[in-house]
Amino acid sequence: MNLVRKHNSPFFPALFDEWLSNEWLPSSTLPTKQLPAVNIQETDTSFLLELAAPGVKKEDLQVEVEKDILSISSQSDAAAEEDAQYTRKEYGYLSFRRTFTIPESVDSKKIEAQYREGILEVKLPKKKEMLQDAKKSIRIR
Repeated sequence: MNLVRKHNSPFFPALFDEWLSNEWLPSSTLPTKQLPAVNIQETDTSFLLELAAPGVKKEDLQVEVEKDILSISSQSDAAAEEDAQYTRKEYGYLSFRRTFTIPESVDSKKIEAQYREGILEVKLPKKKEMLQDAKKSIRIR
């Protein structure tokens, strides 16, 4: 198998980029703390938080709410990772913790979470009294 790198820049900047990249450093010097990416979408009735966690087992994920803080974390055993030999490793979440402040408009008692295909979806429904009323037209006199 051949590995080919694609460069979209002229020769010298590409060479300079290669020299500055951390690919040449031993893997033990690379930062091990990585946080999964998150998307947050707001609808009229709720917020939807999507956390990308490929390769994480559902059993290793914890979703907790304390006061107005939502915490998503994972703790996994690193024993299997220590024996593996990688040529390159850009993702892998052995343990992480992400915290989010929950807005007052969210009903924290009705928060739901599901994990499928490497994405943790957390639905944060809004309180009924905080839902925006339907748009209505006002007649001008």
